[in-house]
Amino acid sequence: MNLMNRLRRYLPILEWGAKYTSRTFTNDLLVAGIVTVMLIPQSLAYALLAGLPPEVGLYASMAPLILYAIFGTSRALAVGPVAVASLMTAAAAATIASQGTPEYLGATIALAAISGLLLLAMGLLRLGFLANFLSHPVISGFITASGIQIAAGQLAPVLGIDAHGESFVDVVQSMIPNLGNINPYTTVIGIASLVFLFWVRSGLKPLLLKFGLSERAADLLAKVGPVVAIAVTTAAVWGFGLSEQGVKIVGTVPKGLPKFSMPPMELSLWAKLLVPALLISIVGYVESISVALTLAAKRRQRVDPDQELIALGMSNFGSAVSGGFPVTGGFSRSVVNFDAGAETPAAGAFTAIGIAMATLFLTPLLYFLPNATLSATIIVAVLSLVDLAAIKQTWHYSRSDAAAMITTILLTLVEGVEIGLLAGVGLSIFLHLYRTSRPHVATVGQIPGTMNFRNRDRHDVVTDPEILSLRIDASLYFPNARFIEDYINQAVAAESTVRHVILECPAVNTIDASALESLEAVNARLKDGGITLHLSEVKGPVMDRLKRSHFIHQLTGKIHLTHFDAVSSINPELARRALESADTR
Repeated sequence: MNLMNRLRRYLPILEWGAKYTSRTFTNDLLVAGIVTVMLIPQSLAYALLAGLPPEVGLYASMAPLILYAIFGTSRALAVGPVAVASLMTAAAAATIASQGTPEYLGATIALAAISGLLLLAMGLLRLGFLANFLSHPVISGFITASGIQIAAGQLAPVLGIDAHGESFVDVVQSMIPNLGNINPYTTVIGIASLVFLFWVRSGLKPLLLKFGLSERAADLLAKVGPVVAIAVTTAAVWGFGLSEQGVKIVGTVPKGLPKFSMPPMELSLWAKLLVPALLISIVGYVESISVALTLAAKRRQRVDPDQELIALGMSNFGSAVSGGFPVTGGFSRSVVNFDAGAETPAAGAFTAIGIAMATLFLTPLLYFLPNATLSATIIVAVLSLVDLAAIKQTWHYSRSDAAAMITTILLTLVEGVEIGLLAGVGLSIFLHLYRTSRPHVATVGQIPGTMNFRNRDRHDVVTDPEILSLRIDASLYFPNARFIEDYINQAVAAESTVRHVILECPAVNTIDASALESLEAVNARLKDGGITLHLSEVKGPVMDRLKRSHFIHQLTGKIHLTHFDAVSSINPELARRALESADTR
């Protein structure tokens, strides 16, 4: 690989930038304007969710977007603060300091830095496969529980009361004693915002379509509903002096661009935040790459998962040095980006410029913005993450996967995001190891009129009492080696007429050293009993490894290309008659 190709691999901007045209620039600029309008309220709201001043949300929406445009491979992914990562950030930083303190802000910045470095290292080492340990039921359960917890936590600002806690249970318990202190003005603003935003999600688009707007225009206008809610409620608070009636407002948002500086570097702080940062990194990557791949498939574009790790790593570290907190690719913003027609990652860079302009010139307009409106924005956004129907669907399909999902949900709600996610991952890995330690093994026979062999318990097949054909439906490795060994021994003991055992291996992708030792033991035990062991349909890579062992030379039988060849070599007359006979099923 020459230098230029290597640079293009790590700097995708060199590839799409070389083909950039004025038409593409115009499209990306238009998209950036739309996403900027959407991102401003989201940035403010998610900073609030993370327990941070509102300007930090704006800071986290500038440098990360520019860096992703340089290093990212998705043409439509929109990077920035998101709900789940903000919740996880708040939970992690709360273990270091109280909200509102410099130490708390420093912890969130350190989280972004650690997350960025972890993602960068994973990308350079091509460790994206680690995200596979987050099974879909676990991540679905975690996001559902997070959505419920976030919504519950944001209900307090909507009502004008205080609530706090690291879990759903803690939040509810702290909220109940304060229900008598509900602020009526705040409640009216919060409930009105909720009703309006829910209506915007479901009712505004059909209304706009009735007025003759195109599908695309109606959809995009419906996405900017939060901006309308912010404008109206801010004007109401200012016009009626509601801040003097106890309505909590954002207050002064500092003007100007973020100051760049290195994040806190204390080793003790980094040690405490390492596990939370790793979880934020993996969850953020899973969310981001799933969105990127989904949108790329619609346009037949290519996304490099390992390069995405690098891009997200650079984005998070960029957020840290600019005073932000952990970021990742957001679903709603990315869909807007895609639907609006973003052609390159430059749309994200232009969005960052739009956010910067807002930070320089528009922050005074946010002074009277009520916190209740931002909380309503968060509630409407996160409730779309809650998918309780998935529990029922998963339960019907796989109760073990459903158990992992339910465990993740319950522990996240009761104990908090970190324990819930770790427990879900741990249970998923345990269930996977348990399932693979007891793989399916079928006794097969020949289907009449064909060369195919199927499970004799499911099909009418032809068998030979002297041949025991076992199909192993999994790779052979140390967790299941002893199980396979015991299964073969028991199957042979149950068939007193058996003189040949054939292991059909179409699903065996690997045989590790432990499994090889078990096969050698089986071969020796069968040999002592006067029984020959054969293998069939062994895959090429597995065969290559077997050739480097003594097993092939010790094998009492042969290794056959197909299972039909194996049976034919032992009893050619039976195989021929079965092949020539009609299907009797």
